[in-house]
Amino acid sequence: MIFDVITLFPDFFTSPLQSGLLKKALDREIAKVNLINPRDFVVDKYRKVDDEPYGGGVGMLLKPEPIFAAVESRAMLPRHDIILMTPQGQPLNQPLLKELASNYDQLILICGHYEGVDERVTQHLATREVSLGDFVLTCGEIPALTLINGVTRLLRGTVGKEESLKAESFETGLLDYPQYTRPPVFREWSVPDVLRSGNHQEIERWRFEQQLQRTQARRPDLWEKWQQENANQ
Repeated sequence: MIFDVITLFPDFFTSPLQSGLLKKALDREIAKVNLINPRDFVVDKYRKVDDEPYGGGVGMLLKPEPIFAAVESRAMLPRHDIILMTPQGQPLNQPLLKELASNYDQLILICGHYEGVDERVTQHLATREVSLGDFVLTCGEIPALTLINGVTRLLRGTVGKEESLKAESFETGLLDYPQYTRPPVFREWSVPDVLRSGNHQEIERWRFEQQLQRTQARRPDLWEKWQQENANQ
């Protein structure tokens, strides 16, 4: 998987890409991240990438020319997607991460800034808009890094035990069950007896019940959706 990131702040990605599973995936060439600065495609001496919006308003907008030039400088693979990170986009969730990991070999991520980007980027360049959630951040680098992390961990070879990807939150439409490790008792809080029983059938039953209870209590929206999808089962 190739990630081409259009960003005004390439240094933002330095530390995260050199840590943990992301670093291992990049070292093993499971994924590759290219950082492209739109300022490098500006012809005026001030390297200006933003300007005031027509019609007035607070803040500045990213100009279309450097973004188009930065994106068009990349060699496009047949299976590519151009994604604008914006609060107006579709929510980033596990099904979307799985779709991107399975259906594409190249993801071009445009990181917004200031008050956003010129609408012509949205209409004539980006093929998809993606949002991290119903809130506004100072930059598009944070959601872009989240997307890179979420997609990369789904690529074959990134996670040591791929079975673990099937037993986590959202994979079955439910939140994950509680997990415990040693010691068996910590500050008078004990690990549930069933998890130490060795009875795998009872453990699976307990974990499933915990998933149901946790999802119903914490995410009523997911609980309602899961009930609808499993009504006839």
